[in-house]
Amino acid sequence: MTDPVTDSVPTTPASTTPVSTTPDSNRQSGLLERLFQLSERQTSVRQEVIAGLTTFLTMAYIIFVNPNVMAAAGMDQGAVFTATCLAAAVGCLIMGLYANYPFALAPGMGLNAFFSYVVVGEMGYSWQVALGAVFISGVVFLLLSIFRVRQWVIDSIPMSLRQALAAGVGLFLAIIALKSAGIVTASPATLVTLGDVTSSDAVLAALSFVLIAALAYRRVLGAVMIGILAVTAIALVMGKVQFGGVVSAPPSMAPTFLQLDIAGAFNVGMISVIFAFLFVDLFDTAGTLLSTADRAKLLDKDGKLPGMGKALMADSSASTVGSLIGSSTTTTYVESTAGVAAGGRTGLTAVVCAGLFLLALFFSPLVGMVPACATAGALMYVAVLMTSGLSSIDWDDITEAAPAVIAAVMMPLSFSIANGIALGFIAYALIKTLSGRYKDVSISVYALAALFVAKFIFF
Repeated sequence: MTDPVTDSVPTTPASTTPVSTTPDSNRQSGLLERLFQLSERQTSVRQEVIAGLTTFLTMAYIIFVNPNVMAAAGMDQGAVFTATCLAAAVGCLIMGLYANYPFALAPGMGLNAFFSYVVVGEMGYSWQVALGAVFISGVVFLLLSIFRVRQWVIDSIPMSLRQALAAGVGLFLAIIALKSAGIVTASPATLVTLGDVTSSDAVLAALSFVLIAALAYRRVLGAVMIGILAVTAIALVMGKVQFGGVVSAPPSMAPTFLQLDIAGAFNVGMISVIFAFLFVDLFDTAGTLLSTADRAKLLDKDGKLPGMGKALMADSSASTVGSLIGSSTTTTYVESTAGVAAGGRTGLTAVVCAGLFLLALFFSPLVGMVPACATAGALMYVAVLMTSGLSSIDWDDITEAAPAVIAAVMMPLSFSIANGIALGFIAYALIKTLSGRYKDVSISVYALAALFVAKFIFF
């Protein structure tokens, strides 16, 4: 959901694409035309394949980062690697074949860290229960899409809080990245303080971050993945990691397959966790879909995405499937803009991306070599991009700005996305009401604020 490095990717006009006149080619083109309406969207098979490859290269870093993050929850790294690739492939296939949009999906950054470091690490739940919460949130998201109440939910949440969610997740990622690299450490006097910035882990993490940022500025395709692999190579030379090969059979999913604990996730204390998974996924997905569709000129005259319900159902279905096989919340990636800039206009782009994620299954040894310091730099880069949402907040209206800042700041400081969401909603309802602007607050926001207050008091 990051790395918008795409404007330099040339778009291949459909009219310039050579078309084969062989019978097999005609039959193939006819099938793809019927499935994806290539002509109607003024694209071609070649253009869609290039777009799919482009999108994959910009988001492939997730197959390195997600297993490392989820391993912190005690999950088998190899099984999570396989689950990550399969969840992404399933999500892309549903998006491509059912919704016919060029949007790619994979386990989302931020929520995977929330899963491992907060729900499991801080709150003490097992990763099986956390997977159960991901499953429940995915089912709720799916039901919201099926019964067409998703727009009501989206519209009922204040824009300032929506923007604060993404920014808060970004700040949360930042503190996790700095902590894992040893750049920030605990202090009995000041809670946190600067760590040993001359340590090899801190230096390599910093190198990973600045390399990714510089490559992204230069619009180098796959900047995040290049940064991770470059630092991994340096760590290999330094003897910090061991070479384990490049290609092998995919690791077994047995350690995580159908291991979720749905009953345990119905614990009252998990309510805010499920809300966190649901809200962040819902608003992040909606925002990503609309911004990417606008870039692809797929919005109608009213600025809406035709068939958005299908796209949201693809997202929620992928999250549900991902939880069953052992992955955190699967969501639509803003890296899809890379493929759109390369000419992607139909679901064929997503299908190509799905095929590449399946191919990636055979490169698991590379994942085992990636050190935490390399992924820390990538997490920090993602954090920078996610905090950009704060720039859209109306800072002249304190009743909007104050709750947004509370939500965003409390996520890293309380080390919990769920707590940040809860405190943001409570602050919004109280500040608006005491300011005499209670009409700005929807019934759903009051209800959620009351629920969160009850949680803090009784649970």
